[in-house]
Amino acid sequence: MLELKQIKKDYLSGENCVHALNGIDIQFRESEFVSILGPSGCGKTTLLNIIGGLDHYTSGDLLVNHTSTKHFKDSDWDTYRNHTIGFVFQSYNLIPHQSVLSNVELALTLSGVSKEERRKRAADALKQVGLEDQLHKRPNQMSGGQMQRVAIARALVNNPDILLADEPTGALDSKTSVQIMEILKEVAKDRLVIMVTHNPDLANQYSTRIISLSDGQIVHDSDPYQTDGKTVEKITRKGKKPSLSFRTALSLSLNNLMTKKARTFMVSFAGSIGIIGIALILAISNGTQNYITSVEEETLSSYPIQIESTAMDMGAMMSTMMTQANKEVKHQDGKIYTSFIMNEILDSMVSEMNSNDLKSFKTYLEKHQKELSQYANDVVYTYSTPLHVYLADTSEDVVQVNPSQIMDEIGFNMAVDGLANTNMMMGTDAWVQLLNNEKVLDAEYEVLAGRLPQAYNEVVVIADQNGEISDYALYSIGLKDSDEVKGVMKKLLNGEEIGNHEEEESFAYEELLALRFKLVVNTDYYEKQGNRWIDQSEDEDRLKEIVAAGENISVVGVVKATDMASITPSQCIGYRGDLMTHLIERVNESEIVKAQQSDPEINVFTGMKFSDGESSKLEMSALSAEERLYLASLSEAELAQLMAQYKEEIDATYESNLEKLGVADVEEPFQISIYPKDFEAKEQIAQMISDYNDKVLAQGKENLVIQYTDIVKTMMSSVTDIINSISYILVAFVAISLIVSSIMIGIITYISVLERTKEIGVLRSIGASKRDISRVFNAETLIVGFCAGAFGVLVTVLLSMVINAVVADALSIENIASLPIEAAIILICISMALTLIAGLFPARFAAKQDLVKALRTE
Repeated sequence: MLELKQIKKDYLSGENCVHALNGIDIQFRESEFVSILGPSGCGKTTLLNIIGGLDHYTSGDLLVNHTSTKHFKDSDWDTYRNHTIGFVFQSYNLIPHQSVLSNVELALTLSGVSKEERRKRAADALKQVGLEDQLHKRPNQMSGGQMQRVAIARALVNNPDILLADEPTGALDSKTSVQIMEILKEVAKDRLVIMVTHNPDLANQYSTRIISLSDGQIVHDSDPYQTDGKTVEKITRKGKKPSLSFRTALSLSLNNLMTKKARTFMVSFAGSIGIIGIALILAISNGTQNYITSVEEETLSSYPIQIESTAMDMGAMMSTMMTQANKEVKHQDGKIYTSFIMNEILDSMVSEMNSNDLKSFKTYLEKHQKELSQYANDVVYTYSTPLHVYLADTSEDVVQVNPSQIMDEIGFNMAVDGLANTNMMMGTDAWVQLLNNEKVLDAEYEVLAGRLPQAYNEVVVIADQNGEISDYALYSIGLKDSDEVKGVMKKLLNGEEIGNHEEEESFAYEELLALRFKLVVNTDYYEKQGNRWIDQSEDEDRLKEIVAAGENISVVGVVKATDMASITPSQCIGYRGDLMTHLIERVNESEIVKAQQSDPEINVFTGMKFSDGESSKLEMSALSAEERLYLASLSEAELAQLMAQYKEEIDATYESNLEKLGVADVEEPFQISIYPKDFEAKEQIAQMISDYNDKVLAQGKENLVIQYTDIVKTMMSSVTDIINSISYILVAFVAISLIVSSIMIGIITYISVLERTKEIGVLRSIGASKRDISRVFNAETLIVGFCAGAFGVLVTVLLSMVINAVVADALSIENIASLPIEAAIILICISMALTLIAGLFPARFAAKQDLVKALRTE
């Protein structure tokens, strides 16, 4: 069953070679109790270690069941120790941080036995040695005899063929020694028990065979055994290859760490310093980015992507100008030279002026509405049709509230040739179109009284975050008398002091909700007289009648911009988008428009054919007698004014008349404003525009290419890039401390290896492989890394709460430090990865520990 052939074992001691074993030849029976006696240093323990696979012979052969071990690999020896051998050591060699039951279970765990089965078998083994009531104690809570019994139970639990006992009674009193010997004697009935002892009395009393050693040789054998078995060179294994599961490795390491709670806490805290630094930077960076994102989303409500029918590529023009300005030219000293840039600027202005076909682009947007809705809060279409609104009360005077007349009344002309709706674009109108997105409106505005508009003829009064409306807007809508502005302007022109308004002025919600307006369609101003349509807007009496007949517009709500709202518009009346649609429909359905469209050759304002552009001279012979008398009755000034009006009308075209009347096609907007949800969405919208341009270019329709300049994006992106750059630099700086702390953890792990050297020996003695030992210490570093990362995240969350409270109190900015869950998880994983890497060397060092030396370590 077990046979040693000419086993020799040599040790190098300096330059000398020590012969521990010198040609041992011996065979053992399958079941007998063998005691090996001899003086100290005769080779007893060495022989036991070689039989147990703890040490390897220099020459000779060890045969197990007629199988040679000459060619055993490490994994073969591990399997041999786990399934064939059971060890009982003089110093017990129990793992102190494991319970009695767990100590006994270890060999079964390595064998891959299920949890339920190994618990049962371990409990039975402990019952066999009389410790069935001590399962959950720790070794340091037991007597020496009890610990030796645990060691015997551990040796027996895997049902080994051979039980090796190295001085099992050496540290016990005589009474306890007898108890242990009785157990070993009982065990020897069905297996081979080999015991090394210095006590010949116990050996003679309990052993069935006594072997004496001297100077590494057998000098006596009381019951020799000899067989004629043949050696089998091939390797045969008994049972499954042992392996320590990672879960068990974690359990071993966790229990060890829990025995040193203070040190584990300090190591975890030290390892968390770098994590805390990085996590705080990420938290503040993320909170700042979230704040910027929220401001962006709200600001984009006021700064959308705007695409106009006539656009200039400002980016290209600015690039051209900067190229000219930054060019380097060397001249002779003593003179100043001319830098010719005007031609380039003018050429750039003209070449970069483009016409956008918004009709085709609107069709594209509507076709991709589902995709666009993912990125845009709303799309607003603006038309050239003017929105004329008056105060409904005309008892004293007719007050036009839109387009705003304030700037004209004080002498400023805001008109820009060739552009419609200039007041609206310059931000001087008091009326603004609301987004058609209830979610955004709810976020933007708090309803103070009434409700949000639900029909085209309903509007709301808009106040800023402080519940204020600019006096400009109040003058514009008629709540304040515009004569006050004229008076202030007169004083300023005369160089007089105007002072500051110190009196507080307010308006009750009821007063604002009582406001009523009249919508006047552009075509309502014209009245048919004979074959001509005459503008009645200059006739005050007739204008009152026109306003009185206009559609009613009611204020149904008073709203206030929320604290997180976008830049509050200077406009104070918000209307729905369908008001403009309704206005266009009314214009297009008006009698004068139909009359003009039915006869494109006749100018409805003159009743004559449109001029061919060659002559605008008034032919007196074409006038009737009444018209001649009327002209004769006019003063020179009135006649000059009439002639100027006539010249404008005679030079008109069919297209200019329709434009004058406010005719528009709802499918062909003057301007498209797209309100992105955030900057990322803005990029997606920009990509949609780019895709559209690629599509039309591929079709050879260069005239449909859309051009626009997004200056807001450029500015805000720069801010984001700066924040990201600063964050990256700080993270890189703090990462140094993280690496340093990881190295420190590696050093602590190395110290742990030194402290747990005996545990390494015990694990190896019951069949754990080198890889299993590495796994144990890798598990320890992972636990420390997890604790460090989790501790760092926890501290960061607590510090973030403090930072948020201070910043919110000082700057009224909420959640400026917010660590994302994803970042927290990643940081914990990074901490674990770094500590694992730092612990690889100590773990490898542990795996390479000499088994015999490890077991001897105290």
